[in-house]
Amino acid sequence: MTEFWIMILLATLAGAAMPIGGLIASVERIRPKWLEQEFRHSVIAFGGGILLSAVALVLVPDGMERLSILPVVLCFTAGGVAFLGVDVLLSRSQSSASNLVAMLTDFIPEALALGAGFASGDSTGYLLALLIAFQNLPEGFNAYREMIAGSPGQSSRKILLLMLCLVPLGPLSTLLGYYVLAPYPAVVGAIMLLAAGGILYLTFEDIAPQARLKDHRSPALGVIAGFLIGIVGHMLLA
Repeated sequence: MTEFWIMILLATLAGAAMPIGGLIASVERIRPKWLEQEFRHSVIAFGGGILLSAVALVLVPDGMERLSILPVVLCFTAGGVAFLGVDVLLSRSQSSASNLVAMLTDFIPEALALGAGFASGDSTGYLLALLIAFQNLPEGFNAYREMIAGSPGQSSRKILLLMLCLVPLGPLSTLLGYYVLAPYPAVVGAIMLLAAGGILYLTFEDIAPQARLKDHRSPALGVIAGFLIGIVGHMLLA
């Protein structure tokens, strides 16, 4: 199998992690009740750890290599402000799909960077694919739970089908990065930093507060586990 098809396969599997996370979340109850609560909050924390590792180990370092200091500052800040704007719009619309939208707003830029990374022969493409898959799994889990809670009459099958329809966005974005963005490393760096700023905003505005469970400290270990996956992947590919 050529590297091109490996790239397509990895992008597809990374996208498929969304409906897989939703499928896990569709299991109605985990007994006892305390275990269900701790599991749900641990999944959220795990996703936060993965997102932080993507920012710290891939998106920011690679973006900094491609741009000078002023564009780095502007792109990183713009990413945070853009996600803030999306967050405000979703809050005003009372949408039950805010986690789904947030998942796509970091998934698509990362998939673009994944394709550009493979085109330039950069080994971080493999690490980025791993991190995208691991972050889409808990984000798909959270998005499903949010949509079910926000629309009680909504069919579980319809939500999972919607997530399944989003899977092709991974390989399509990767192909765009591979064929269109690869000759423009500064543009790829800007996309990475925009995504990094947005993810950092999302992590501390939305994910970290949800991960905390009163009188229970074990879910916070999910952050450690998520970040550790990024560290191990980085060291294996270094």
